Amino acid sequence: MDATQLVKGVLDLAVLAVVAHEDGYGYDVVRRLRAAGLEDVGDASVYGTLRRLYSAGALTSYVVPSDEGPHRKYYGINAQGREALASQGKTWAAFAQTMAGLLDEAGVKA
Repeated sequence: MDATQLVKGVLDLAVLAVVAHEDGYGYDVVRRLRAAGLEDVGDASVYGTLRRLYSAGALTSYVVPSDEGPHRKYYGINAQGREALASQGKTWAAFAQTMAGLLDEAGVKA
């Protein structure tokens, strides 16, 4: 199974979870997702997701000057984003539980 397809399906949820913990700029969010185990996540996919979530009203943004290079645009979660995170999180948990049950019945151990 191609993990990149799975990541595409849950990238909004993963990004919301990362910025719910702590605000971050684009590459910082990419780095934290990879450190969490989503090694296949692409930079462009995360940047696009951040922009889309911001445009949808789920994230706030602000610019922080940098002494080493260009300014960084940070993203943080807001109330609408927290609602989306909670809703999508419940959907994901139910889906994961269903899949675990199906795999268990098939004799597949994770």
